[in-house]
Amino acid sequence: MIYAMTAKLPPLACAVLLLAACSRSDEPAPVAVALEHIDCAVGGEPELKPACSVERVEKDGALTLVVHHPDGGYRRFAVAKGGAGVTTKDSATPPKVRLAGDRLDVTVGTDRYLFPATVKHDAPR
Repeated sequence: MIYAMTAKLPPLACAVLLLAACSRSDEPAPVAVALEHIDCAVGGEPELKPACSVERVEKDGALTLVVHHPDGGYRRFAVAKGGAGVTTKDSATPPKVRLAGDRLDVTVGTDRYLFPATVKHDAPR
């Protein structure tokens, strides 16, 4: 069937189609309906908007948050044990993280995210 579809296409178009059909196993699957949204400003946007959806992935006791951007991009964050913060899983740029009231304000490069946070009053500061 693929041969029948590609027989009339130029070789470069065939290569693009075949590459598009492949996916790496470490890429997150698309989220059809987001259960949770957070405020974000990505791609140089100056204003925070509730435009990013969050997918929670647990594997071997570790929690990863996959934040899907409105433009189709995404960023993965590893949640520290006990929920004490986040680190990036797919960026060489370390995040700048600060607590802002009941939210965790995370900036990576020019992208900014506001995650809901629960502050434990008995936690060391």
